Amino acid sequence: MKHTTLIRIVLLLVFVGWLFMWVMLPTNTYKGTWTLSLSKRLNSTYFREQGTNLVLFSFPIIFLASLGCIYLHFQTKHVPKRSFTRRRWLDIWKRPLIVMNPLGIVNMMELVFSAMFVVLLGWSLYNYLHVSFGNLHMHMVGEKVWQAKFRSVSLRLGYIGNITWAFLFFPVTRGSSILRLVGLTSESSIKYHIWLGHISMVLFTLHSVGFVIYWGITDQMELMKQWSKTYLSNVAGEIAFVLALVMWVTSIRRVRQKMFEIFFYVHQTYILYVFFYIIHVGVAYFCLILPGIFLFLIDRYLRFLQSQTRIRLIAARLLPCHVIELNFSKVAGLEYNPTSILFVNVPSISTLQWHPFTVTSNANTEPDMLSIAIKCQGTWSHNLYKQLSASPIADTLQVSVEGPYGPTSPHFLSYENLVLISGGSGITPFISIIRELNFQHQQQLNDNRKIPTNIVLICAFKNSTDLSMLKLLLPLTSNTSNLSQINLQIQAYVTRETELQPPLDQNPLRTIWFKPKPSDLPISAPLGPNSWLWLCVIISSSFIMFLVFLGILIRYHIYPKELKGGPSAYNYTFKTLWDMFFVCASVFLATSVVFLWRKKENDKMEVMKVQNLELHGEIGEIESCDNLSVVETTEVHFGHRPDLKRILMENHKKKTDVGVVVCGPRKMRHEVAKICSSKQVNNLHLECMSFNW
Repeated sequence: MKHTTLIRIVLLLVFVGWLFMWVMLPTNTYKGTWTLSLSKRLNSTYFREQGTNLVLFSFPIIFLASLGCIYLHFQTKHVPKRSFTRRRWLDIWKRPLIVMNPLGIVNMMELVFSAMFVVLLGWSLYNYLHVSFGNLHMHMVGEKVWQAKFRSVSLRLGYIGNITWAFLFFPVTRGSSILRLVGLTSESSIKYHIWLGHISMVLFTLHSVGFVIYWGITDQMELMKQWSKTYLSNVAGEIAFVLALVMWVTSIRRVRQKMFEIFFYVHQTYILYVFFYIIHVGVAYFCLILPGIFLFLIDRYLRFLQSQTRIRLIAARLLPCHVIELNFSKVAGLEYNPTSILFVNVPSISTLQWHPFTVTSNANTEPDMLSIAIKCQGTWSHNLYKQLSASPIADTLQVSVEGPYGPTSPHFLSYENLVLISGGSGITPFISIIRELNFQHQQQLNDNRKIPTNIVLICAFKNSTDLSMLKLLLPLTSNTSNLSQINLQIQAYVTRETELQPPLDQNPLRTIWFKPKPSDLPISAPLGPNSWLWLCVIISSSFIMFLVFLGILIRYHIYPKELKGGPSAYNYTFKTLWDMFFVCASVFLATSVVFLWRKKENDKMEVMKVQNLELHGEIGEIESCDNLSVVETTEVHFGHRPDLKRILMENHKKKTDVGVVVCGPRKMRHEVAKICSSKQVNNLHLECMSFNW
């Protein structure tokens, strides 16, 4: 469509221009020529020293996010749903190039952009030092040149750290339009947040330690206790560094995986870290990193508003392998794609902990229900299993959710053949994929849409009881689905047993039905239908509101005082506090108004449905249908792991387009990635999913 093509061109030009400003920022041209010219036009009496950075660094990203929402609205509403395409020229860019710890699996595109980012950091440091050394300032009488240069290097390393902060929050903004524009989700891009976090901490550690050494060798240690009224606060920076250091240590992979709760709770101190960090860098540099924080704050507040609703839980299925399937009621208009993620909180277990789980249901075949699967692997999930299994009939279970979040399209349907490889609970994303394939097969009979002609599911389990997870391939309430309708082959491998023991019939699947409460509501999108358009309204209106509030304050409160007493007449920290207050106030006001307005409209349109009685009468027939359909398509192997290289090479020899999707332990993912990156194959296209980042 012409308008979407035009939007893509505008988005690309704005993004390239924004990156160009980062390239020019440390140069002598920007500092000596552009700044003088731009400050006269942009640093008005309404914005003062923030004007230039607001226009050049904040506005472009806010504009990108807003226009991106409009683009995604057109894409989701007006692109025919039967045209599942992917940009095939990107396949070569997505081939794995590096498979190693601690980086994991890195494809060509990630490697190129990472190299460009490192070059940007090196370029910025070189130019900052070039400009600084050319105009070296002695900050005390008798200071030596090498000491002044040492201080300058320590300071500029902090400047470079600000660049990483400009990108740090984008990967963890779950409902981000910017991530969707480049084909990413917050789950798939969380590793970029980790990379940026490590880089920023290295830079800020060098920055902080460098200044402590400088103060020590120049006998200025008293500056560590300085909270200046006219300049940056050293104390605020030290507090931020200590908080960041604790978060950094607890986020190391080994610590994070063995003591997740400690990592989780410590990481919540990011609020204090951001607060003191912004006070330390000041208002001008705050505007450099503002867009990422601004968009994250909108997303975080929307998640908070959504999580205040108690969700109606229809039923829970307890599998003998200690897997729980929770089935929620949802509004019929809530659409999501396979492999989406739902964040779940159960206050009776923990009021603070939120855990992400893969959505196993299908929005097309189950319009009124959303399901997730939970494997008992930790304290939280085991407590949930015990609570549910205590009684066959439960009155209720209070649950709150955030999401679902997922890809913008079911792109895996564009492959001619599909190989799904899972280990343990890694099968859960493939449940939604197979249910979607089942639905698309039925639609194919009507409109000749293309879907994969051959689907192979390779699943590795430790014990034979885990085979009961295959029962989740078909939904709880549908009697029209049948795995035999699609060309699906299931090869299950039980690695720790040589035979089926004990028999599954001795420990059958249990279904628990919940009594609905009038106060419980179905899952719905926070902003209802046309959510991308409403998100655009929130982003643009809140940013405009922030500019208006800030402009009025500076023009009629700060500027008159600085006009009389000079630029240092107004407390420097107070300026930063005003900025943070207006950001929060603008986001909370705009988001609350739109959310409450949309909630009111949704409540008028949505008719609450109580489904327990209808569903309870169908379950006996459905489960027997599931068992028969799964057994017909499953081949079980005992005592060994799957020979992944042989399986993938056999599919490669078919000379067709093969999509390889893997989800499981890190060792399995790396093994599959190495096979797909081999020079011997060129038609295996890898996509990785991970639960343990």
